[in-house]
Amino acid sequence: MTANKFPLEASPADAQRAIAEEFSFFGDWSERYQYLIDLGRKLPEFPDALKTEEHRLHGCQSMVWIVASGDAERLDFAAASDSAIVSGLIYLALRVYGGRSAREIVDTDAEYIGDIGLAKHLSPTRNNGLAALLAFIRDRAQRALA
Repeated sequence: MTANKFPLEASPADAQRAIAEEFSFFGDWSERYQYLIDLGRKLPEFPDALKTEEHRLHGCQSMVWIVASGDAERLDFAAASDSAIVSGLIYLALRVYGGRSAREIVDTDAEYIGDIGLAKHLSPTRNNGLAALLAFIRDRAQRALA
């Protein structure tokens, strides 16, 4: 896999604060959706060879593939989607949780979702997909701690 660019901030809390601050610059949700799309374009390249059923995240309407690597000290995630907005959602999740210890992941709630009003502005299927993504990340962290 390609080199992982996460984490960007020193802690998950710092990442969530930065996300909330960035989204506060935009006056309406059309601008926020465009920003999500732009963030999705920043995801590291995801190899086509990993776009298999084995790595597919179920629970999403869009196609999403995710691979976890590492151990309890540091978990990295590589992911991709065929949807531009979902790619942005993946980017935000990896910004908060990617490259963190399993303990940090398990101990961090995804407060940024409420802080930026995301849950209220996503379709039910996208909310379900985001929940599936976060559950996958948390599950891998819990397994690493076991």
